[in-house]
Amino acid sequence: MKIALLGYGKMGKTIERIAIERGHSISHKINGDIENIDLSEAHVAIDFSIPKAAFTNIKTCINNKLPVISGTTGWLENYESAVKLCEAENSAFLYASNFSIGVNLFFELNEKLAKIMDPFQNYSVEIEETHHLQKLDAPSGTAISLAQQIITNSRKTGWQLDHAEENEIPITAKREENVPGTHTVSYSSDIDSIEIKHTAHSREGFALGAVIAAEWIRDKKGVFSMKDVLQNLT
Repeated sequence: MKIALLGYGKMGKTIERIAIERGHSISHKINGDIENIDLSEAHVAIDFSIPKAAFTNIKTCINNKLPVISGTTGWLENYESAVKLCEAENSAFLYASNFSIGVNLFFELNEKLAKIMDPFQNYSVEIEETHHLQKLDAPSGTAISLAQQIITNSRKTGWQLDHAEENEIPITAKREENVPGTHTVSYSSDIDSIEIKHTAHSREGFALGAVIAAEWIRDKKGVFSMKDVLQNLT
């Protein structure tokens, strides 16, 4: 399979190595504008670019009937537009705030824990995420996904960065040297605390998950999530 890499930073280079190890080749390594680039050689595109480029990259792939997966965060105000375009063009698109298999298992735990905890209103919930200094957006897309899962499965109505209202989830974002990504969901009362935590040790898990998703989406049509991919791995 030939993969177009849209964004060739540290993550793109890790994806390249893992893709080649799995028998694929890289048709494009692009850090800039892709609108005037011939992508016909590629079988699938993987977008790990920057927030201001992601939507243009995704639109261009969809318009060219090139299946595209994106792990770029910070552009989601345009997500529904990407979904509508994909459906109109009968193309293929998959967005995930985090492609790590471990994080997606963590998402499953988070959903279940939110349902279990909701009747016990004496517990307050909060999310903390820590990433490397080069991460451009805060909070992380993964933290937002965790918050949205809790909102869907509880009486919480929203989330806020740092300071939240009574019925909202506070998210704390920290930036430190050489931290691939750590996410903690905590429930606390006067009596005790319960928490679940995912710690990434490297970019390997994110990159491997992205390549697996790219393998899965080839020749498919529709809008998908990592849940669709995982259901076919188990």
